[in-house]
Amino acid sequence: MKSYMTVMLISATVLLIPNTVQSNNHQASLYQQLLNMDQILFEQSFNRCKQDVLEPVIAEDFEFYHDVAGVQNRAEFLKAVEKNICSTPDRKPIRKLVSDSLKVFPLKNNGKLYGAIQQGEHEFFIKEPNKALYKTSVARFTHLWVLTDDQWQLKRVLSYDHQSPE
Repeated sequence: MKSYMTVMLISATVLLIPNTVQSNNHQASLYQQLLNMDQILFEQSFNRCKQDVLEPVIAEDFEFYHDVAGVQNRAEFLKAVEKNICSTPDRKPIRKLVSDSLKVFPLKNNGKLYGAIQQGEHEFFIKEPNKALYKTSVARFTHLWVLTDDQWQLKRVLSYDHQSPE
């Protein structure tokens, strides 16, 4: 009886391994896709002020909820990035993702991926001429990404728990 149970357990484990590997591969792919979207959103747009890459990834019905600056729609958000982030080259805000803080959770409808929740922590710095980069705050974020015509678009943002650096 004991050997029968062992054989059954091993058989069940072997049958589940391909599904687990496939699930882990899909999860890793989704993680990488949203890490790439984070790079577009922050490294290219926020840090380098390439506004042309930002607009296509922001959903038309976008909403941004910030614990300090309040609520913004798409137009207000795009204008705020241009005015507050990209119009002061001699005092430029810089954002960095906290290493290993990013988490991604798939959203499915009847097994089909339609979106994802992305959570993480980031640090903000100021870059000034002839000065070392210095940290101004740390915060948490939660992003709701949706697939629209097979393209990721940012639909909702929660930016919260802003703290002064230690």
